[in-house]
Amino acid sequence: MLKSLLPERPGAGPLIEAFRACRVHFVWAAVFSALINFLYLTPTLYMMQVYDRVVPTGGLTTLTLMTAVAVFALACLAALDWLRARLLLRAGLRLDRLLSTRILSRVVNLQSKSPNTQALREFDNVRGAVSGSGALALFDAPWTPLYLACCFLLHPWIGVLTLVGGIILFILAWLNERDSRSRLSKAIQSSTAAYAAQESVAAQSEVVRALGMRKASIAGQIEQRRNAVSQQSEAQLAGGKYSGAIKFVRLVLQSAALGLAALLVVKGQISPGSIIASSVLLSRAVAPVELLVGAWPGLVQARASWNNLVDLFGQTEGEERPRTALPPPAGRLKVEGVVVRLPEIEQPLLKGVSLALEPGQTLGVIGPSGSGKTTLARVIAGALRPTSGIVRLDGAEYDARDGDDLAQFIGYLPQNPSLMAGSIRDNISRFAAAVGVDKAIIDQGAVAAAMAAGAHDMILHLPKGYDTVLGPLGSGVSAGQAQRIALARALYGDPSLLVLDEPNSNLDQEGESALMVAVVKAAARGAAVVIVAHRAGVLARVDRLLMMRDGAVQMEGPRDEILARISRPSTPAAASAQRGAAS
Repeated sequence: MLKSLLPERPGAGPLIEAFRACRVHFVWAAVFSALINFLYLTPTLYMMQVYDRVVPTGGLTTLTLMTAVAVFALACLAALDWLRARLLLRAGLRLDRLLSTRILSRVVNLQSKSPNTQALREFDNVRGAVSGSGALALFDAPWTPLYLACCFLLHPWIGVLTLVGGIILFILAWLNERDSRSRLSKAIQSSTAAYAAQESVAAQSEVVRALGMRKASIAGQIEQRRNAVSQQSEAQLAGGKYSGAIKFVRLVLQSAALGLAALLVVKGQISPGSIIASSVLLSRAVAPVELLVGAWPGLVQARASWNNLVDLFGQTEGEERPRTALPPPAGRLKVEGVVVRLPEIEQPLLKGVSLALEPGQTLGVIGPSGSGKTTLARVIAGALRPTSGIVRLDGAEYDARDGDDLAQFIGYLPQNPSLMAGSIRDNISRFAAAVGVDKAIIDQGAVAAAMAAGAHDMILHLPKGYDTVLGPLGSGVSAGQAQRIALARALYGDPSLLVLDEPNSNLDQEGESALMVAVVKAAARGAAVVIVAHRAGVLARVDRLLMMRDGAVQMEGPRDEILARISRPSTPAAASAQRGAAS
């Protein structure tokens, strides 16, 4: 089963590499399993000697010595079993250290293309299978022939009974796997969808309450959960039928072994001590089969999760690779024929967009709703990779730099401020403390960015200033305050390129004035600035304007020239563009 979890196919490389790093744990677990299964013969040998030697002779000294040896052997068995479980647990922890960061990195890199909020949960399924009862059964299963051989040594008929019983149990286990495979797959998919929907509703709970969708959303969640639970129950009932049959067959086999052994004792073909020994050996021989059937749903789920993780690593977008360190860019931006097409949308969001911006220049992007302005901003900020085309910063493609290295030269303010749980200082500094940046440097940079954004005094008036802790999704401050904090985050580290998407949508007059000062100062120090806006106030001081319509550039040039062309519409399309700019 373990080999079947490790198929050699694209995307499996990182997972197989991590498992190979844990091979010492698995090798020692296999060694301990061998010793454990040999020591499991202790009760059998002990009972045979008691019935065959101690009882007929009344040798108490022999009984005492044999008991001491048996207790020592069973103590060794218990210790080895504990060590084996600990090794598998340590293997799971090491897998977590090796893979959790890489999995989260892939999730973040691919979020815009293939959102996956369940990747770590799926990894936990795989990690749980490594250290759970299913793995123990897999390690014990190869030693079933040992007990079968011991049964044949007792008497050929006891060996035949054990062999036939094992075959029957194996057939039942195979039938269980065949009948439950599709049911378990559907149940896993339904559970994953139900959890994802629940997280989505929880993240938008305020909107749900405000729009009176609470009862409807709860009803939808309950229906999805009921469907998932129903499919899980169906799979468990199907598996329970075979589990009951397997338990029945095992108990019958144990009783049959006792009866057969008693018959052979009566006929004088085996010793009386073999009666109990035959039952114990048969029980040990078939135990892994019963344990595997019980652990089968978890193993099936682990395999499905493994395949999902392989698919996650198999996607090439956002793939990490070694990169040559490049010097800090001055802010020369060039967009060459960028096209953005999403799989579920037939019409491209961007159609061959090209533009250029020099350091110190400011560009305003205008156009009606749905024209592609935000998509262009996301592409320029590096948040969205284009389907085709190239975005360059100082001549180097974005992919020439690692994602985090590139991001330190780009300041991005999205439409939604997207603050995170943590202090305001941490949000402004982009949580630099988590990667070991010195606290003094972070404090200095956060305060400087807040002052550049005109948000310093506003932050100081909060209950704990920069140490004010925000809740999930940045809860704890108003929309306007969140936008000003997000602007400070964009300005953190004096980036060479500043991309602001609707930066004044939640600002009052004071906040908008501070925004304009921040934009002017950023351009003055040499940063290229791109501003997407509907409200004309923030575009009063831009150098150039770019008008978009239906994902394409309709016109682009110096601000006054574009405004003059917009003010004299000669076609219905131009009139529509004018209305979009005015809005």
